[in-house]
Amino acid sequence: MDPVCAPHRPTPRPPAGRTDRTARDTADEAAARDGRFPATWKRDRMTWIKPSFLWMMYRCGWGAREGQETVLAVEIDRGGFEWALRHACLSHHVPSLHGDRASWRARLRQAPARVQWDPERDLRLAPLPYRSLQLGLVGEAAVRYADEWIAGVEDVTPLAAEIHALVRSGEPERARALLPEERPYPVDDEVLAHLRA
Repeated sequence: MDPVCAPHRPTPRPPAGRTDRTARDTADEAAARDGRFPATWKRDRMTWIKPSFLWMMYRCGWGAREGQETVLAVEIDRGGFEWALRHACLSHHVPSLHGDRASWRARLRQAPARVQWDPERDLRLAPLPYRSLQLGLVGEAAVRYADEWIAGVEDVTPLAAEIHALVRSGEPERARALLPEERPYPVDDEVLAHLRA
């Protein structure tokens, strides 16, 4: 079974865990300040939940890539996260799960969420031999994410910079000690059965 890695911190509602995203616009700055996305945040675009901190650092270049200078940790409700998983479609065709390509394409177009399993990353952002879930949200799922599922938002850009500085200076143990705690996400097999590659 592929683990669904999710950093976990207590929240007022049962948590799915902490996910990370990068940002650059004022709506994301407001989210970090207010703990939720404001009405101006674009709910009509695809947004991705990336539960792995190091995978997010790979994606955003430790917050150094243009347009991805702010790294947000978003805590989401467990019920919302599992709703998205149950309604998701794999982002690639698997004949044993989807049958023909046309059926898969139709399902993918209709799905409010999509899943891809990408190689997990180490402190140097090199790929590891196992995969982490990336969960894309669009339409109903993106709206529910922004308006219902978020339990908190934190700007972790300084943490990303500190960890990266330690990695660059050859201090991997000190860097590792600062990483958010991540552990496999406990989820029933039936929730992921249609998402196994």
